[in-house]
Amino acid sequence: MILKTNFKSLLVAAFSLFIVTFSNTCFAQENNQNTTTEAKKAEEKSGDFKPGDVIMEHIMDNHDFHFAEIGGKHIAAPLPVIIYSPQRGFTAFSSANFNHGETAYQGYKLTEKDVIVAVKEDGSLDESVKAYDFSMTRNVVQMLLALAILVILVVGVANKYKRNGANVAPSGFQNALEPVITFIRDEVGVSNLGRKHENYMPYLLTVFFFILICNLFGLVPGSANVTGNIAFTVVLGVISFFAILLSTDRHFWAHIFNPPVPGFVKPILIMVEFLGIFTKPFALIIRLFANMVAGHMIITCLVMMIFIFSKLSLGAGLGFAPISLGFTIFIYFIEILVAFIQAFIFTNLTAVFIGQAFEGGELEELHGGGHH
Repeated sequence: MILKTNFKSLLVAAFSLFIVTFSNTCFAQENNQNTTTEAKKAEEKSGDFKPGDVIMEHIMDNHDFHFAEIGGKHIAAPLPVIIYSPQRGFTAFSSANFNHGETAYQGYKLTEKDVIVAVKEDGSLDESVKAYDFSMTRNVVQMLLALAILVILVVGVANKYKRNGANVAPSGFQNALEPVITFIRDEVGVSNLGRKHENYMPYLLTVFFFILICNLFGLVPGSANVTGNIAFTVVLGVISFFAILLSTDRHFWAHIFNPPVPGFVKPILIMVEFLGIFTKPFALIIRLFANMVAGHMIITCLVMMIFIFSKLSLGAGLGFAPISLGFTIFIYFIEILVAFIQAFIFTNLTAVFIGQAFEGGELEELHGGGHH
C-alpha cells in the first residue's frame, strides 16, 4: 500500500516536471541547431548545395514549422516567442517578426544557430543583456499536441468502459486500443513485474502511448522529430530513473554494496554495480534518441541524393530520382514499424529495470524469508 501511494506521488511529480520542462527543450540543442537561414547564407557564400545543413535543420528544433522555400519565399507556420530578460522583463511576439533571422525585433534577433540574443539599436550584440528563451518551439508545440491527443483518446475510451462495461463489444478507438493495452499489460507488466504490475501500469501505458504518438507525428512531412531531441529522451529517462529508485528495497542496495562474491572482488563489483544504477536510464535515453535520429537522417539523405546528383547533371538527378524515392518510401514504412518497436522497447526495458529493483525481496518472500 505504501509502495502504491509513493508511486502515485512519483507519477504526479514526474509528469509535472515533464510539463514544466516542455518550454525548455530548446536549451539542450541551442549550440547545435542549424536553421534555414544558416544553410541559405552558406550556400550564398560558396555557391554550393549544403546537404549537411539541410539535414541538421530537419532533425533539430526551430522557432517555426518550416515547410519549403519557393522563389526565395519561406513557407512556414510561425510560433510564439517568449523571452525573459532580467534587464528588460518578459517579451512575447510571433517568430515571423524575425523574418527567418534577417531582421531584429524589439531588441532581439535570431542568430544563424537559431538562438535568440539581445541586440542594440544598430543590430550589434548587446552582451549586457541576458535573454532566457521560453519560446513555444516546434518540439514544444508538437509535444503538447501529442499529449492532448493522448488524453482525448484515453479519456474517451475510459468513458466508454464506464458507460458500457463488459456488456457491449468495444468499437472505434476502444477496439483499437484494447488489444494494445492488453499486450502491454501481459507482455510487459505481468512478465517483468509479476503481482506488482498493477501499480506500474498507469506509468508504463502512458510512456508507451506518448512515445508512440510522438514517433508517428515525427513521420509527418514538415513536423518536428520530437523523440530525436536529446532533451526529450533525457526527461523520460530521468523519470524512469526515479521510478526505478523508488521501487528498490534493502535487498537491492545490499546486492549493490555487499555483493555475494569473494572479498578481493567486492571493491570492483561494487563500483560496477553502482555505475549500473545510472547506466540503465542512460541506455534508455540513448537508444530512443539514436534510433529516431538515425531514421530521419537516412530518409533525408536519400532525398538529398537527388539534388547532389543534379549538381553533376540534370540527367543524373532525374535518373536517380526514382531510385531515391523508392528507397525513401521503403525506409519510411520501416520507420513506421520502428516507431512502434522503440515505444515498446523503452517501456519494456523500464519494466525490466523496475522489476530488477525489487526482485530480490520477492524471491526472499517466496522462499520464506531465506530460512528454508
